[in-house]
Amino acid sequence: MSTSPRPPRADPGGRGSGTPASAAVPSLAVVVLGTLAVLVTAADTYVVVLALPDILAGVGVGLDQLQRATPIIGGFLLGYTATLPLLGRLADLRGRAPVLIGCLVVFALGSLLTATATGLGAAIAGRGLQGVGAGGLVPATLALVADRWPPQRRALPLGVVGAVQEAGAVLGPLAGAGVLAVADWRAIFWLNLALAVVLAAGVVATGRVRRPEPIGVILAAVAAVALGLQLAAPAALAEDVTLGLLYVPVIPAVGVSTPLGLLALAALVALIARSLAVPGRPVLPLRGARRLAAEVDVLGSVLVIVALGSLVWAFAAADTAHEVVAHGWILLPLAALAAVAFVLRERQAAEPVLPLGELRAPGAWGALLVNLLVGVALVAALVDVPLFARNTTTPGDQLGAALVLLRMLIAVPVGAVAGGWLCRLIPPRLVAAAGMALTAPALVAMTQWGPRSLDGAASYVVLIAAGLGFGLAIAPVNAVLLAVTGARVHGSATALAVVARTVGMLVGLSLLTAVALRRFEAQIAAIGSPVDLCPKTPADCPVYNRATDAAVLVQLHTVFAGAAIAAGLAAVVALLVLRTRSRSSR
Repeated sequence: MSTSPRPPRADPGGRGSGTPASAAVPSLAVVVLGTLAVLVTAADTYVVVLALPDILAGVGVGLDQLQRATPIIGGFLLGYTATLPLLGRLADLRGRAPVLIGCLVVFALGSLLTATATGLGAAIAGRGLQGVGAGGLVPATLALVADRWPPQRRALPLGVVGAVQEAGAVLGPLAGAGVLAVADWRAIFWLNLALAVVLAAGVVATGRVRRPEPIGVILAAVAAVALGLQLAAPAALAEDVTLGLLYVPVIPAVGVSTPLGLLALAALVALIARSLAVPGRPVLPLRGARRLAAEVDVLGSVLVIVALGSLVWAFAAADTAHEVVAHGWILLPLAALAAVAFVLRERQAAEPVLPLGELRAPGAWGALLVNLLVGVALVAALVDVPLFARNTTTPGDQLGAALVLLRMLIAVPVGAVAGGWLCRLIPPRLVAAAGMALTAPALVAMTQWGPRSLDGAASYVVLIAAGLGFGLAIAPVNAVLLAVTGARVHGSATALAVVARTVGMLVGLSLLTAVALRRFEAQIAAIGSPVDLCPKTPADCPVYNRATDAAVLVQLHTVFAGAAIAAGLAAVVALLVLRTRSRSSR
């Protein structure tokens, strides 16, 4: 039985004219800007790990309290993952370019809060907002690529986007080291703020979006500048005899009641009123908020955020030395209940948050499964390759361990571009399967590494092969997912792909680490005590030291073996399931 077509949505490219998604062709400039935004936020993810000790010191947390750093990292992951389905849905409903702009603004605000943080709470809030902004950029950019290029030609640009995203792992630590060499950690986030503002302005200029009305822009600028000056409190202003009055609270008991704070609040209130009153091109799209809330299904959005948020926090906050999940007795049941309620809600909702019906095609759910397995394998390599280096050839040398990992990371973007190009010649499922089939034996080879294995040329071959394999799988998986789903849900579908990979990384890291630790503990228990092995010199017992070193290698080899299994399964699933079926008629 045939059904009538849905009414046309807003132009995914950003025109907002009601043009059907299939007719929207975004400019190349906005695709490039979206890709650069992905690079900036991907680099930020890795640069924070490098600057974490300085950040903790800057917000009053001592190095003896490193466990309190978990919310800074977990807050980013929580914001990044939990809101992805909602942001992907917004990209389908209101256009890719508007979502790019909104996410860059949120990322900029998060960067401002983090750069000016003097306490742990502000830093966590800032990192959470950065995560929300960063997460929405990936599906919006991938959907832009799908809007601009037809299925048979989009694999290569998808590979380029994937390569740029993975290049963040290489450029992030290098950029962070460069900034920290000449400034303090706050400069990293001021730089993020500046880049986000420039990129957002560029998308406004080139993204075929309606130019916002001037008075609203002025009010927004006044609110932003006043808020920035209030939070940053530069010494040249705050310590000046006259200008320092801007930082004196009007109400002594309320610290934010300074002239600057009140100006920011007044400008924001005026901006909200202006956006509600102006029918044409308001800065804040508040007039259609009620209709948008109905379209995105607020209840379904809340349920999926709770489900993903609980799952992410359970694994992200876990101390893997002692537990697989944190607060699992409450977070995992909460995630399960929210997930069940979400599925039931989606079946009844006229406008579901996620295109569950679109995922019935084997290529769609297969792409998500491959991404999940790739996430498991990838995180094991990212974490355990430098750990292996620090325990063998570069003891105590964090930079040396990072350089060892760099051998693999450099190959990932190369493989991503190559995978996109190969999809023009052979079926994507074969490219993805070949990539993971290359990674799996490389990870198996890592299970045979000894104390001096990283010194030889063979380790370069193994690490480069693993990186190339990971890269080769990026473009074909996304290409298949976009080919078997309709254009009107590309934002939601690619958001799910990112969620699947992120969840795979979180769950994989906890499970593999837990299994490896159990094997390590069993090895240590079998060694015996130094007193038994070296009764005369228990404090200096070479036999015991060699045995404990071997136990550490067993632990690391176990993680590599688990990663190899995940990579092998990903290759099999890709080969058997990732079959494309054109949806150009949809």
